[in-house]
Amino acid sequence: MIRVSVEPDAAPADIQEVEAGLRDYNTVVIGPAHQRAVRIFLREDDKIAGGLLGEIRWRWMYVAKLWIAESLRGKGYGRKLMSAAESHASEQGCIGIYLDTFEYQARPFYEKLGFELFGTLEGYPPGYRQFHLAKRLL
Repeated sequence: MIRVSVEPDAAPADIQEVEAGLRDYNTVVIGPAHQRAVRIFLREDDKIAGGLLGEIRWRWMYVAKLWIAESLRGKGYGRKLMSAAESHASEQGCIGIYLDTFEYQARPFYEKLGFELFGTLEGYPPGYRQFHLAKRLL
């Protein structure tokens, strides 16, 4: 019997089964993702003062998180992290970089760096919008 079950605390092996199935299907259709992590940090002495976290798949870099300590904001460090990410993406042969940001965050910052809006999700989170931006490198 086939059934649908919602399992918030699913077993890791079950999660891996779904991920492997999708990965195998995608690989047959579009080739391997060549997925690798992107981790770029801003350090003040030995303390993390900011960072950029993301990944590269199918020759695109996704910037999942960008954070700068409050005391360092507005001093060009975000631009430095994004510049390092762009250099790394180019070195890795990426076609471009994409990311998302909420309307109360940093859309103008990314647009100043050459990113262009390609999508808007209204009401996410409720009462706000999420913007999706990309910058082609090639």
